[in-house]
Amino acid sequence: MERDVERKVSTVSSASAEDGGGAAAETTPVPAENDDVGALVGRIITDDGTDPKRKAGLLGRLARALSDGARRAGVKGTAGGRWITEVFADDIAPRIPVRDRATLVRHHNGLDGEELADALVRNAAHATTTVGAAGGALAAVQFTAPPLLLTAPAQIVAETLVVAAVEVKLIAELHEVYQTPVPDSGLRRASGYLSAWSRKRGIDPLQVPESVAVALGTAAKAALRKRLLRLMGRHLTTLGPYLTGAVAGGTLNRMATFALGKAVRADLRAQAPAPLPTAAGRQVRAAPSAPDTGPDA
Repeated sequence: MERDVERKVSTVSSASAEDGGGAAAETTPVPAENDDVGALVGRIITDDGTDPKRKAGLLGRLARALSDGARRAGVKGTAGGRWITEVFADDIAPRIPVRDRATLVRHHNGLDGEELADALVRNAAHATTTVGAAGGALAAVQFTAPPLLLTAPAQIVAETLVVAAVEVKLIAELHEVYQTPVPDSGLRRASGYLSAWSRKRGIDPLQVPESVAVALGTAAKAALRKRLLRLMGRHLTTLGPYLTGAVAGGTLNRMATFALGKAVRADLRAQAPAPLPTAAGRQVRAAPSAPDTGPDA
Protein backbone atom coordinates (compact mmCIF):
# COMPACT_ATOMS: atom_id res chain seq x y z
CA MET A 1 0.00 0.00 0.00
CA GLU A 2 2.84 2.36 0.85
CA ARG A 3 4.40 1.79 -2.57
CA ASP A 4 1.02 2.42 -4.19
CA VAL A 5 0.72 5.78 -2.42
CA GLU A 6 4.28 6.71 -3.42
CA ARG A 7 3.53 5.81 -7.05
CA LYS A 8 0.40 7.99 -7.07
CA VAL A 9 2.22 10.87 -5.41
CA SER A 10 5.13 10.62 -7.83
CA THR A 11 2.60 10.94 -10.64
CA VAL A 12 1.18 14.04 -8.96
CA SER A 13 4.65 15.60 -8.59
CA SER A 14 5.54 14.82 -12.19
CA ALA A 15 2.26 16.28 -13.40
CA SER A 16 3.09 19.47 -11.51
CA ALA A 17 6.34 19.64 -13.46
CA GLU A 18 4.59 19.12 -16.77
CA ASP A 19 1.69 21.58 -16.40
CA GLY A 20 2.27 25.26 -15.98
CA GLY A 21 -0.37 25.85 -13.34
CA GLY A 22 -3.31 25.59 -15.76
CA ALA A 23 -6.24 27.95 -15.84
CA ALA A 24 -6.19 28.61 -12.10
CA ALA A 25 -2.96 30.50 -12.52
CA GLU A 26 -4.94 33.09 -14.45
CA THR A 27 -7.35 33.75 -11.57
CA THR A 28 -4.70 35.42 -9.42
CA PRO A 29 -2.30 37.34 -11.66
CA VAL A 30 0.69 38.11 -9.46
CA PRO A 31 4.23 38.92 -10.63
CA ALA A 32 6.42 35.81 -10.36
CA GLU A 33 9.09 37.63 -8.37
CA ASN A 34 6.57 38.20 -5.55
CA ASP A 35 5.68 34.51 -5.29
CA ASP A 36 8.49 33.26 -3.11
CA VAL A 37 7.43 29.83 -1.80
CA GLY A 38 8.89 30.25 1.69
CA ALA A 39 7.37 33.70 2.12
CA LEU A 40 3.96 32.58 0.87
CA VAL A 41 3.83 29.60 3.24
CA GLY A 42 4.85 31.88 6.11
CA ARG A 43 2.00 34.28 5.30
CA ILE A 44 -0.53 31.46 5.03
CA ILE A 45 0.31 29.84 8.36
CA THR A 46 0.29 33.16 10.22
CA ASP A 47 -3.01 34.26 8.65
CA ASP A 48 -5.72 34.74 11.29
CA GLY A 49 -8.32 33.04 9.10
CA THR A 50 -10.82 35.90 9.24
CA ASP A 51 -10.78 36.25 5.45
CA PRO A 52 -11.21 32.83 3.75
CA LYS A 53 -10.98 34.39 0.29
CA ARG A 54 -7.61 35.87 1.16
CA LYS A 55 -6.28 32.49 2.32
CA ALA A 56 -7.64 30.84 -0.81
CA GLY A 57 -5.90 33.48 -2.89
CA LEU A 58 -2.60 32.85 -1.12
CA LEU A 59 -3.00 29.09 -1.63
CA GLY A 60 -3.62 29.73 -5.33
CA ARG A 61 -0.47 31.82 -5.57
CA LEU A 62 1.49 29.12 -3.75
CA ALA A 63 0.21 26.46 -6.16
CA ARG A 64 1.27 28.60 -9.09
CA ALA A 65 4.75 29.22 -7.64
CA LEU A 66 5.19 25.51 -6.94
CA SER A 67 4.10 24.67 -10.48
CA ASP A 68 6.74 27.02 -11.84
CA GLY A 69 9.39 25.52 -9.55
CA ALA A 70 8.46 21.95 -10.45
CA ARG A 71 8.62 22.77 -14.14
CA ARG A 72 12.10 24.22 -13.70
CA ALA A 73 13.19 21.14 -11.72
CA GLY A 74 11.90 18.84 -14.45
CA VAL A 75 10.13 15.51 -14.26
CA LYS A 76 13.24 13.64 -13.10
CA GLY A 77 13.88 16.16 -10.33
CA THR A 78 10.35 15.92 -8.98
CA ALA A 79 10.03 12.13 -9.19
CA GLY A 80 9.86 10.19 -5.94
CA GLY A 81 9.35 13.24 -3.76
CA ARG A 82 12.93 14.51 -3.92
CA TRP A 83 12.01 17.99 -5.08
CA ILE A 84 9.20 18.58 -2.56
CA THR A 85 11.51 17.40 0.24
CA GLU A 86 14.24 19.83 -0.77
CA VAL A 87 11.76 22.70 -1.07
CA PHE A 88 10.33 22.03 2.38
CA ALA A 89 13.67 21.48 4.13
CA ASP A 90 15.61 24.30 2.46
CA ASP A 91 13.09 27.00 1.47
CA ILE A 92 10.21 26.66 3.92
CA ALA A 93 11.25 25.15 7.26
CA PRO A 94 14.01 27.68 8.13
CA ARG A 95 11.49 30.51 7.63
CA ILE A 96 8.63 29.13 9.72
CA PRO A 97 7.96 31.79 12.39
CA VAL A 98 8.28 30.31 15.90
CA ARG A 99 7.22 32.34 18.95
CA ASP A 100 9.03 32.02 22.25
CA ARG A 101 7.14 31.20 25.46
CA ALA A 102 6.72 34.81 26.59
CA THR A 103 5.29 35.82 23.22
CA LEU A 104 2.93 32.83 23.19
CA VAL A 105 1.60 33.75 26.65
CA ARG A 106 1.05 37.34 25.51
CA HIS A 107 -0.67 36.30 22.27
CA HIS A 108 -3.02 34.00 24.19
CA ASN A 109 -4.18 36.52 26.81
CA GLY A 110 -2.06 35.15 29.64
CA LEU A 111 -2.72 31.43 29.12
CA ASP A 112 0.18 29.29 30.25
CA GLY A 113 1.08 25.68 30.93
CA GLU A 114 -1.29 22.96 29.77
CA GLU A 115 -3.98 25.49 28.86
CA LEU A 116 -1.58 27.21 26.47
CA ALA A 117 -0.57 23.88 24.96
CA ASP A 118 -4.26 23.01 24.51
CA ALA A 119 -4.83 26.29 22.70
CA LEU A 120 -1.86 25.76 20.38
CA VAL A 121 -3.07 22.30 19.36
CA ARG A 122 -6.64 23.56 18.82
CA ASN A 123 -5.45 26.45 16.68
CA ALA A 124 -3.15 24.25 14.62
CA ALA A 125 -5.93 21.71 14.08
CA HIS A 126 -8.26 24.52 12.97
CA ALA A 127 -5.59 25.79 10.55
CA THR A 128 -4.99 22.39 8.96
CA THR A 129 -8.75 21.81 8.78
CA THR A 130 -9.28 25.02 6.84
CA VAL A 131 -6.45 24.13 4.46
CA GLY A 132 -8.02 20.75 3.71
CA ALA A 133 -11.46 22.29 3.33
CA ALA A 134 -10.15 25.03 1.05
CA GLY A 135 -8.44 22.47 -1.14
CA GLY A 136 -11.59 20.38 -1.31
CA ALA A 137 -13.70 23.38 -2.21
CA LEU A 138 -11.28 24.23 -5.00
CA ALA A 139 -11.54 20.66 -6.24
CA ALA A 140 -15.35 20.95 -6.22
CA VAL A 141 -15.08 23.93 -8.56
CA GLN A 142 -12.64 22.03 -10.75
CA PHE A 143 -15.09 19.16 -11.18
CA THR A 144 -17.60 21.60 -12.63
CA ALA A 145 -14.94 22.98 -14.99
CA PRO A 146 -12.87 20.02 -16.26
CA PRO A 147 -10.08 22.10 -17.86
CA LEU A 148 -9.11 23.29 -14.37
CA LEU A 149 -8.30 19.74 -13.30
CA LEU A 150 -4.85 20.39 -14.72
CA THR A 151 -4.17 22.48 -11.60
CA ALA A 152 -4.91 19.62 -9.18
CA PRO A 153 -1.30 18.38 -8.83
CA ALA A 154 -0.01 21.80 -7.79
CA GLN A 155 -2.96 22.18 -5.43
CA ILE A 156 -2.09 18.90 -3.68
CA VAL A 157 1.56 19.90 -3.28
CA ALA A 158 0.57 23.30 -1.89
CA GLU A 159 -1.84 21.81 0.65
CA THR A 160 0.77 19.28 1.75
CA LEU A 161 3.47 21.87 2.34
CA VAL A 162 1.16 24.24 4.23
CA VAL A 163 -0.18 21.52 6.54
CA ALA A 164 3.35 20.27 7.18
CA ALA A 165 4.50 23.81 8.00
CA VAL A 166 1.60 24.34 10.42
CA GLU A 167 2.48 21.11 12.23
CA VAL A 168 6.22 21.87 12.38
CA LYS A 169 5.35 25.27 13.86
CA LEU A 170 3.10 23.54 16.40
CA ILE A 171 5.89 21.16 17.44
CA ALA A 172 8.38 24.02 17.80
CA GLU A 173 6.02 26.11 19.93
CA LEU A 174 5.05 23.16 22.12
CA HIS A 175 8.75 22.77 22.89
CA GLU A 176 8.71 26.41 24.00
CA VAL A 177 5.66 25.86 26.23
CA TYR A 178 7.21 22.82 27.92
CA GLN A 179 10.50 24.70 28.34
CA THR A 180 12.49 22.30 26.17
CA PRO A 181 13.31 24.43 23.09
CA VAL A 182 16.16 23.55 20.77
CA PRO A 183 19.09 25.65 22.06
CA ASP A 184 19.98 27.11 18.70
CA SER A 185 18.53 29.05 15.81
CA GLY A 186 18.32 29.03 12.06
CA LEU A 187 19.04 25.86 10.10
CA ARG A 188 20.09 23.81 13.12
CA ARG A 189 16.84 24.46 14.96
CA ALA A 190 14.77 23.93 11.80
CA SER A 191 16.38 20.57 11.10
CA GLY A 192 15.67 19.44 14.66
CA TYR A 193 11.97 20.26 14.42
CA LEU A 194 11.76 18.70 10.95
CA SER A 195 13.15 15.46 12.35
CA ALA A 196 10.66 15.63 15.23
CA TRP A 197 7.79 16.09 12.76
CA SER A 198 9.01 13.19 10.63
CA ARG A 199 9.03 10.92 13.69
CA LYS A 200 5.93 12.48 15.30
CA ARG A 201 7.84 12.75 18.56
CA GLY A 202 9.31 15.43 20.81
CA ILE A 203 13.05 16.10 20.87
CA ASP A 204 14.88 14.50 23.78
CA PRO A 205 17.03 17.28 25.33
CA LEU A 206 19.64 14.67 26.29
CA GLN A 207 20.05 13.77 22.64
CA VAL A 208 20.00 17.25 21.11
CA PRO A 209 23.53 17.00 19.65
CA GLU A 210 22.51 13.82 17.82
CA SER A 211 19.00 15.04 16.92
CA VAL A 212 19.91 18.51 15.73
CA ALA A 213 22.33 19.09 12.86
CA VAL A 214 23.00 22.03 10.57
CA ALA A 215 21.78 19.96 7.63
CA LEU A 216 19.57 16.91 7.51
CA GLY A 217 21.52 13.70 6.94
CA THR A 218 20.57 11.01 4.44
CA ALA A 219 18.43 9.04 6.91
CA ALA A 220 16.66 12.15 8.19
CA LYS A 221 15.90 13.32 4.65
CA ALA A 222 14.57 9.88 3.76
CA ALA A 223 12.26 9.98 6.80
CA LEU A 224 11.10 13.50 5.90
CA ARG A 225 10.47 12.48 2.31
CA LYS A 226 8.44 9.45 3.41
CA ARG A 227 6.36 11.57 5.78
CA LEU A 228 5.66 14.21 3.11
CA LEU A 229 4.67 11.58 0.56
CA ARG A 230 2.23 9.95 2.95
CA LEU A 231 0.76 13.33 3.81
CA MET A 232 0.43 14.11 0.11
CA GLY A 233 -1.29 10.79 -0.42
CA ARG A 234 -3.83 11.74 2.23
CA HIS A 235 -4.56 14.99 0.41
CA LEU A 236 -5.57 13.11 -2.72
CA THR A 237 -8.94 12.74 -0.95
CA THR A 238 -9.61 16.44 -1.57
CA LEU A 239 -10.06 15.65 -5.25
CA GLY A 240 -13.47 14.09 -4.56
CA PRO A 241 -16.41 15.53 -6.51
CA TYR A 242 -18.45 18.47 -5.24
CA LEU A 243 -17.82 19.18 -1.54
CA THR A 244 -17.02 15.60 -0.47
CA GLY A 245 -13.33 16.40 -0.88
CA ALA A 246 -13.63 19.48 1.32
CA VAL A 247 -15.23 17.51 4.15
CA ALA A 248 -12.80 14.60 3.87
CA GLY A 249 -9.70 16.77 3.58
CA GLY A 250 -10.60 18.99 6.51
CA THR A 251 -11.62 16.12 8.79
CA LEU A 252 -8.52 14.01 8.12
CA ASN A 253 -6.22 16.97 8.67
CA ARG A 254 -7.91 17.84 11.96
CA MET A 255 -7.66 14.30 13.31
CA ALA A 256 -4.02 13.95 12.31
CA THR A 257 -2.99 17.27 13.87
CA PHE A 258 -4.71 16.44 17.16
CA ALA A 259 -3.00 13.03 17.19
CA LEU A 260 0.37 14.63 16.51
CA GLY A 261 -0.11 17.17 19.30
CA LYS A 262 -1.07 14.42 21.75
CA ALA A 263 2.00 12.31 20.93
CA VAL A 264 4.47 15.20 21.09
CA ARG A 265 3.00 16.55 24.35
CA ALA A 266 3.35 13.12 25.99
CA ASP A 267 7.06 13.15 25.15
CA LEU A 268 7.57 16.74 26.27
CA ARG A 269 5.82 16.21 29.62
CA ALA A 270 8.32 13.47 30.39
CA GLN A 271 11.24 15.74 29.46
CA ALA A 272 10.07 19.06 30.94
CA PRO A 273 12.12 20.49 33.83
CA ALA A 274 8.93 20.66 35.93
CA PRO A 275 5.29 19.61 35.39
CA LEU A 276 3.17 22.35 33.85
CA PRO A 277 0.23 23.76 35.83
CA THR A 278 -3.34 23.25 34.64
CA ALA A 279 -6.36 25.53 34.97
CA ALA A 280 -7.25 23.96 38.32
CA GLY A 281 -3.71 24.35 39.60
CA ARG A 282 -3.00 20.64 39.29
CA GLN A 283 0.21 19.40 37.75
CA VAL A 284 0.06 16.91 34.92
CA ARG A 285 2.27 13.91 35.48
CA ALA A 286 4.00 12.42 32.48
CA ALA A 287 2.46 9.21 31.18
CA PRO A 288 4.28 6.67 29.03
CA SER A 289 4.10 7.55 25.36
CA ALA A 290 1.42 5.50 23.64
CA PRO A 291 1.65 4.27 20.07
CA ASP A 292 0.24 6.73 17.57
CA THR A 293 -3.33 5.70 16.80
CA GLY A 294 -4.29 8.73 14.76
CA PRO A 295 -4.58 8.93 10.98
CA ASP A 296 -1.39 7.87 9.31
CA ALA A 297 0.23 10.93 7.79
